[in-house]
Amino acid sequence: LQLVESGGGLVQAGGSLRLSCAAFGSTFSIHAMGWYRQDPGKKRELVANIIRSGGSTSYADSVKGRFTISRDNAKNTIYLQMDNLKSEDTAVYYCTAQTLTEDYWGQGTQVTVSS
Repeated sequence: LQLVESGGGLVQAGGSLRLSCAAFGSTFSIHAMGWYRQDPGKKRELVANIIRSGGSTSYADSVKGRFTISRDNAKNTIYLQMDNLKSEDTAVYYCTAQTLTEDYWGQGTQVTVSS
């Protein structure tokens, strides 16, 4: 299973970005997908997660009301719409896919929010 992320970049505070993550390979085994982020020197933290079947979502408190995770099962792709970005959202964002036996990770995409 491979994950390919796109959509990171530099944006001013208050702006928006949309991240995408496409899964390739044994996608039938995916139970859920999500986004984590990590700033240098900090612990990797869960941003948002979505269950493949049913679409149930969960968010970190710090992004609730600003970020929206969605999925397109036909394309094996998830999205993270990030609005009203803040400087503290600056981090490398990693896509993850969870199966019953293993978690898979993307290579990461940098999001930088300038104040």
